[in-house]
Amino acid sequence: MQIAVVGTGFVGVVTAAVLAKLGHQVAGLDIDQSKVDKLNAGVVPFYEPGLEDLLKVGEASGKLTFTTSYSDAVANAQICIIAVGTPSSPEGKADTSFVLSAIDSLAPELQDDAIVVVKSTVPPGILPSLRERIAQKTTVQFHLASMPEFLREGTAVADTLKPDRVVIGAEAEWSAGVLSELHKPLGAPIIITSPESAQLGKYAANSYLALRIGFINQIADLCEKTGADVQEVISIIGADARIGPHYWYPGLGYGGSCFPKDVRELAYASKQLGLGETLFVKLNELNVERPQEIFAHWTTDVDGWAGKAVAVLGLSFKPNTNDLREAPSLWLIPQLLAAGATVKAYDPQAIPEVKQILGTPDGVEYEGDLGQAVAGADIVIALVEWKEIITFNFGDTAVAEKKQRHFLDARNQFVPEQVVGWGFSYHGIGR
Repeated sequence: MQIAVVGTGFVGVVTAAVLAKLGHQVAGLDIDQSKVDKLNAGVVPFYEPGLEDLLKVGEASGKLTFTTSYSDAVANAQICIIAVGTPSSPEGKADTSFVLSAIDSLAPELQDDAIVVVKSTVPPGILPSLRERIAQKTTVQFHLASMPEFLREGTAVADTLKPDRVVIGAEAEWSAGVLSELHKPLGAPIIITSPESAQLGKYAANSYLALRIGFINQIADLCEKTGADVQEVISIIGADARIGPHYWYPGLGYGGSCFPKDVRELAYASKQLGLGETLFVKLNELNVERPQEIFAHWTTDVDGWAGKAVAVLGLSFKPNTNDLREAPSLWLIPQLLAAGATVKAYDPQAIPEVKQILGTPDGVEYEGDLGQAVAGADIVIALVEWKEIITFNFGDTAVAEKKQRHFLDARNQFVPEQVVGWGFSYHGIGR
């Protein structure tokens, strides 16, 4: 099939590359010429394991190209996939202006019976207004569907090739059938719903996962007050088949491109629909407050920061990505400096991106070598669980002089007894 993918961010590029791998003729479209030039040269403008190789295979086969021309990408496309961003305002209202702009640009180029698929995360009930907007700019017959993505940064290629499910929110049986055939080679269960259910299902999935993180953080707080260990509590509740052992991540709260945004948007939508102060409102508030609560706790643990050398390990919001959206490093490093500490910051991928945002203020050094970042540090903060960090032997960084060194394990990835054996005082979350 001929397919156009509008938007060459994280979702768009992965989607385009995977569809090309499945044998379809795919044109990725973006209005940013420099980004298109890089992609056509096989260069991915962000870090995602396995994506660059997949991109080069698609381009070498002639199945995948990138362009800034809507005419070139859309005119012959049987399926047009919109995968542009939908950022939210501080109060949580979804900004669909990029979706609307894409709709306005592709509508005049649509061929007869083209299917326009909205993969962007959009508020439930938006398709009727999109239909009206397209109809104002074309005379051909077209079809609309919503197909939310459930990709995880760091494993997006595998998530797309082997998804847990494919959700098709279609207005008509015919378009649902075409999209089902398109995705059948992936071998995943195909769930066909109304567009509204598909759209709300994306919000519900992300908000529930965020809720698990918020819940276990509340349990971690109770653990610290009662002498319990949150990891032991997780082993107890995880043995219950109704609950399961997965996705319990006590720490500084949830971050990234989806969870904070989607919870805020559900909270906003709930208020707009007259549902009042829902669970989503409180979940968002708890997550916003969480970092400052942990920082205050850490300040007591280490007896203040003034004059101390701190190694901050892991700067992206999660491992295997250089994405900094809601990354804890962006608020932590400035707070450490304000409290009188000096900082050595390490990350395998995200240092250039952090420099663009935080710059290079006095008191901060960026280290590409983990050993150099930790050498001489009074306090080590294992902020994000990159493999390079959680497999590192911190015992090799022992200092000659006798002094108390603190190890702050923000993700409970280390064995406390081992950390103590390395010469540190161990501080986890809820332990």
